Amino acid sequence: MLECGMLERDRRTLQRRSAVLCKQLVVDEMLVQLLQADDILTENMAEDIMAKKTSVQRSWQLLLVLPKRGPRAFSLFCAALQETEQQHLCELLTQSPEKDGKETHKERLSDSSFPHPTQEVIAAKRARTHESMEFSLDADSPINTPVLPCTPDFYLSRCQQSYRMSSSPRGFALVISNVTFDPCAAAELDTRKGGEVDDEVLRKVFTELDYMVTVHRDLTAQDMRSCIVNFCQRPDHRTVDSCVVCVLSHGVEGAVYGTDGQLLQLDWMFEAFDNSHCPLLQNKPKMFFVQACRGDEMDCGVEQIDGPTRTYSPSCEQRDAGREGQGDAASRQRGDMGRPRIKLPQRSDMICGFASLKGTAAMRNTKRGSWFIQEINATLRLHARDTHLADILVQVNGRIKEREGYAPGTAHHRCKEMSEFTSSLCKDLYLFPKYQP
Repeated sequence: MLECGMLERDRRTLQRRSAVLCKQLVVDEMLVQLLQADDILTENMAEDIMAKKTSVQRSWQLLLVLPKRGPRAFSLFCAALQETEQQHLCELLTQSPEKDGKETHKERLSDSSFPHPTQEVIAAKRARTHESMEFSLDADSPINTPVLPCTPDFYLSRCQQSYRMSSSPRGFALVISNVTFDPCAAAELDTRKGGEVDDEVLRKVFTELDYMVTVHRDLTAQDMRSCIVNFCQRPDHRTVDSCVVCVLSHGVEGAVYGTDGQLLQLDWMFEAFDNSHCPLLQNKPKMFFVQACRGDEMDCGVEQIDGPTRTYSPSCEQRDAGREGQGDAASRQRGDMGRPRIKLPQRSDMICGFASLKGTAAMRNTKRGSWFIQEINATLRLHARDTHLADILVQVNGRIKEREGYAPGTAHHRCKEMSEFTSSLCKDLYLFPKYQP
């Protein structure tokens, strides 16, 4: 049983530093698990903290709980900060002005066996650009909160006006993740450390959403084309209601790199899934997520004219229809009743989320994965049960907008990222997780 409360001097230190902690503290799964392992947080407390929507809210909830968790809570919280590479916050807390000759918190931690934190920085792919951005910055780690289930009542209230989404599996998901590039053929492309975290996060979340997920890692541009063609031509697309394609790599505007340094044009990929080339997915929603740079510009952000002096960011740390044919072509399109068969546009029912805006770089943490995939994962897990995909991507945009790079002493400190999406969806797209009519 924990003693009732924290030592008064420790409580005052937390209170004095609470504003800085709320802005800069990264409350992720690792930090919460460490505090659980030390019996500072109960399982219910941990769930309450991680259920908060933003990092600021999670930080505030943790700071409300800590003073009530006994005299060991402060020192173990500082130790957890060291383990999660938030040494600067540990030092902020332990450099207390209240020194009375007794052993200080800093001294109590000086013999710790925790490793020294290292700054996560990826060198540029080309010295003359910042194109390698998908930069490695402090960010929230992937959450593993189970995907929340859709209720029968919600399904019944939305199923008539939305895309059919009742097959099991819901569809097939393809994840192409290029992490390591050929040092001979693509010497200018650095290893995407943290990319392996992203593809595992996507595999888990879409598996929970009832997709049959296939992950391919480190493909050349030609292998990527072959993989996409094979996926498009799967005959079992006929029996499912949707598909998902995720591509994670280095990139430029309109294309992503294979491990051989050759480019795969994204417009070619979209064409492979259009109504002509992939008829088994006609009228079915096709979801795309692209984690890659779209240029070499780094978004340094701008100060809000009427905003706070410091951004309160969760990370504190980015064709017309053709003319109808004549003659025989028109005759072939006649149905049994002699009426023209309904035509489809060449490309429809697609939605694509991009990690960054045209011309700009994307952000990635070498241990926790990219900002965009982290937010896709978190938002799908928490909101897919009652939010259609376009609104989910709006929420992702909002969360990315609030994020800010934390890399003191570098040009990337307080850098920004902005995601976006394009859509030719014609109905609301609900995934109705864990509900089977």
